[in-house]
Amino acid sequence: MAEPTLQRMPFGPLEIAYDDQVLEPRPWTQAQSRWARELLDHAPDGRVLELCAGVGHIGLLAVHGTDRRLCCLDLSARACELLAANVVTNRMGDQVEVRQGDLADLPRDTERFALVVADPPWVPSADIGRFPQDPTLAIDGGPEGLDVARACVRAAGACLVEGGLLVLQLGTPEQAGALTPDLEAAGLSTVEVRVLERGTLVRADRG
Repeated sequence: MAEPTLQRMPFGPLEIAYDDQVLEPRPWTQAQSRWARELLDHAPDGRVLELCAGVGHIGLLAVHGTDRRLCCLDLSARACELLAANVVTNRMGDQVEVRQGDLADLPRDTERFALVVADPPWVPSADIGRFPQDPTLAIDGGPEGLDVARACVRAAGACLVEGGLLVLQLGTPEQAGALTPDLEAAGLSTVEVRVLERGTLVRADRG
């Protein structure tokens, strides 16, 4: 089997490496990073947590140029390997922790975060065939496209400090509406929904 071809792309001021074993970073997702970065100016003290981090582009850009520490979690070993390399390339090694693991592993003991950024798989299972170039693990969100998003919401609800914030990426405004009961059950309140070029962002606050 041929080795995957490593590719690199600019993501804001960052250089991000990826290959065909992971989801290719989409430039339009910089909007999620920028929103998270704006919110950090008013967020409580503490670290940032990125869930379903992939190769780390969204979380890295969100904290780049700040003194906030970042913890990135992803299930894919290859994604975590590339993420760790991207941390080194962008000279953020003192600021970022990379973890391979499942969302169900959170929270660890009493660790808490000021802001959670999440880009879970949100394509409904019946539609993943429309994206043959994308790894199934990275895009399959279950029947409604919300299975992993719901797990992210539960994790965020358990990990956020009082006054903490969640910035979650979904596919459509309808998905955002369907997730409202899950957010409320996790102790989070929807503050704003933004419709992007190809996705939807939800901001939800704790407390």
